[in-house]
Amino acid sequence: MTDRILEIEIYGQRYKIRVKGEEDERYIGHLTSFVDQKMHEVAVKSQSADMTKIAVLAALNIADELFLGQKKLDQLNEALGHMETEIESLEVHLFEDEKTYTKRNEVPS
Repeated sequence: MTDRILEIEIYGQRYKIRVKGEEDERYIGHLTSFVDQKMHEVAVKSQSADMTKIAVLAALNIADELFLGQKKLDQLNEALGHMETEIESLEVHLFEDEKTYTKRNEVPS
């Protein structure tokens, strides 16, 4: 794996970051744009010029989005687990009903 150095810009500041392996530059660009956008949103709302404060508030907003997304994912996984259990139960009942139906309709030899 080769390390590369990418230069990015977030909120008017340039940074050089080390990228390991074949990470996609477009993906890094997407992340950079996302963080930059969050910082600009926070700056407008807070009307602060303190870059550290803006960065911390943007990080809190991003963390909030992450936690809310994780909570939704957990809820969906729980619902999926319930559905899988219900499907398994229905399959068992269907198989039992099929066996009962076959026994009733067997022709004696």
